[in-house]
Amino acid sequence: MGTNINGNLPVRNLLLSLIQKRFVKTSSTTRPPNASSSSSSSSFTVQYLINSCGLPLQSALSVSKKFQIDENNLQKPQSVIQFLKSYDFQDSHIAKLIEKWPAVLRSRTEDNLKPKFDFFIKNGFVGQLLPQLAVLDPVIFRTSLDASIKPCFELLKRFLESNENILAALSRAPFLMSFSFNATVRPNLDLLKKEGVTADRVAKLLLSQPRSLQHSNDRMVYAVTYLKQLGIEPDKTMYIHALTVIARMSESAWRKKIDMFKSVGWTEEEVLWAFKRFPYILLTSEEKIRSMMDFFLNKMKLERQTIVANPALLKYSFGNRILPRCNVLEVLKSKKLIKGDPNIATLLKLSEKDFMERCVTKYEDKVPGLLEMYGGIDKGKR
Repeated sequence: MGTNINGNLPVRNLLLSLIQKRFVKTSSTTRPPNASSSSSSSSFTVQYLINSCGLPLQSALSVSKKFQIDENNLQKPQSVIQFLKSYDFQDSHIAKLIEKWPAVLRSRTEDNLKPKFDFFIKNGFVGQLLPQLAVLDPVIFRTSLDASIKPCFELLKRFLESNENILAALSRAPFLMSFSFNATVRPNLDLLKKEGVTADRVAKLLLSQPRSLQHSNDRMVYAVTYLKQLGIEPDKTMYIHALTVIARMSESAWRKKIDMFKSVGWTEEEVLWAFKRFPYILLTSEEKIRSMMDFFLNKMKLERQTIVANPALLKYSFGNRILPRCNVLEVLKSKKLIKGDPNIATLLKLSEKDFMERCVTKYEDKVPGLLEMYGGIDKGKR
């Protein structure tokens, strides 16, 4: 990936030629006075982004609509690219970074980017960790090193301990360390600490549902207060999961979901009991809940109380998990290979490995084609 923007493959040159024609094919009678220079600049920007920065055509076109490169002043973008390469940024990193943050090509490298890069390297972001961080959350490098980056990093490191965990959290919640940190994440972490949520549970929340901490502090206070009313204590395993759900749902959405469960035969007490066992049941769509309840009650003849006692059943994938497993169980029952009345709920909750061992491979010789009917061993996450 060099800086010569005119010496690439013929196919690419053909595409760029078409781009140039697209930008300049405007009637002079309707073109504003500066349209010619603007279209020329856009065309050059697209070429530069493709040839010197490695962006795909569509990405280059998109970036060129909001960011222009002056073909008479290439020293700045070229110096930025060389600077990034000096910190082990690969071509793919540079392209992705520019897609997310085109203005990086105008950054002051020595007095802005370098101190921030060096801070992360000093704190263990060596090799490919620094480029990965920059691509995940480039906004970090637009914030103050002393006022934002250092305190944010130190607080996250206290809970997450490793840089790999910090990257994992950022992959689920871009901008976690950026502008909203001091306004939302920090006060929310302080609130959880005040409520008695242990550091290890906060770490799990940061790794599994970090976006929950980006809610407004008022919203988080509401969620914490509501969990108290429900009797869900901070030392309970499901606390952080319940917190995540409550923080995402408005009061009207919560009420509507409870009423929906009541319409399929549940009592409000049962809904709340199930929520405490498996909070994410309240985030399941109404359509899915109705169809799953119909299947379990009418097709599989499960008791309603069985579903209430095993609320996770309503969250599983119907096509990838529930239906294939129920089909296998029906075949085994029809051939009298399963004695008595099997606990279907337990079998549906088994891990993929355990279900395969107990209900599929064990009977392959007695039921030819059972594995194929189930869907094979490489079905993905069920």
